[in-house]
Amino acid sequence: MLDYIQNNWLEWFGVLTGLLYIFLEIRQRTSMWVIGFFSSFVFVIVFFKSKLYADMVLNIYYVTMSVYGFWLWKKNGNEAEPIDRKDEITYQNLGLWLGAILLLISTVLYLGIASVLHHYTDSPVPYSDAFPTALSLIATWLLAKKYLEQWLVWIVVNVFSIGLFTYRGLYPTAFLFLVYGILSVVGYLKWKADYKPIMTNVNE
Repeated sequence: MLDYIQNNWLEWFGVLTGLLYIFLEIRQRTSMWVIGFFSSFVFVIVFFKSKLYADMVLNIYYVTMSVYGFWLWKKNGNEAEPIDRKDEITYQNLGLWLGAILLLISTVLYLGIASVLHHYTDSPVPYSDAFPTALSLIATWLLAKKYLEQWLVWIVVNVFSIGLFTYRGLYPTAFLFLVYGILSVVGYLKWKADYKPIMTNVNE
């Protein structure tokens, strides 16, 4: 076991920082973006070595979004602390119109990513790699904008990714996404219970 960890220390580092990231995300701490930056940077390397090129590019996107999310949350004062101020912390609900637009965008992204992987890379799983990547792009934007439904998208991504990473032999990462899946449910319930929604038109 020790030899396995030593031979895969970079992946384990990504797993540990990834667990810390989602813990901070549930608590709406701005520091999550800093931890997410380092975790994503590590997984760029891990996924490149495993020929999961869509996930590699996705983590490059995560690195960029970590900077954007940190700036946006700091600018808007979105950190949920101290605890006695949590009633002032808000989230948005995704309206039907925006939801339909994002569904269309995610479909286009999936088809485009899968086509590129299939025709221009040596990826052994182009279509499986493209699916969680497309949804993750949408979910990350929803997170930066603090939409509650980002958690539901992450649940789908995490459950699918468990099988993908297990198939590619990335067992620590598969475990990470199992934890992500569980904590995504916890995050959804916590946000809904502890924070206040911004009242918007349901059709927006």
